[in-house]
Amino acid sequence: MTVVTIFVSNMDRAVRFYTEVLGMKVEYRFGNDWASLKTEDGVTVGLHPASNASPAGRKGSITIGFEVSEPIDKAVAGMKAKGVKFSGPIVDDKEIKAAHFADPDGNEMYIVETQKDWKASAR
Repeated sequence: MTVVTIFVSNMDRAVRFYTEVLGMKVEYRFGNDWASLKTEDGVTVGLHPASNASPAGRKGSITIGFEVSEPIDKAVAGMKAKGVKFSGPIVDDKEIKAAHFADPDGNEMYIVETQKDWKASAR
């Protein structure tokens, strides 16, 4: 199993964001020490409390992308309604559409909609 670990400054706030905004499911949680969540396609994301050695939201340390199953315009609108601020417009390079944002700790993320014909040609 592969786990993407994200360092967070507030476990309750982070769990709410990743479940309510990004739609992940909590597999298990150990208070404020760890939470394991699953994405729709089975990726495990671990939330770990930040420390001096591993601070939350280190800009440029990692960017995490999530493929959306609905049109990206609709996903962006839904996330904005939940308070997410995007760092620019939706980028459309004709193969994918992407929108960049950050979690509550400033960890860089994006959502992506792949174009159907690009997805088919990648097989």
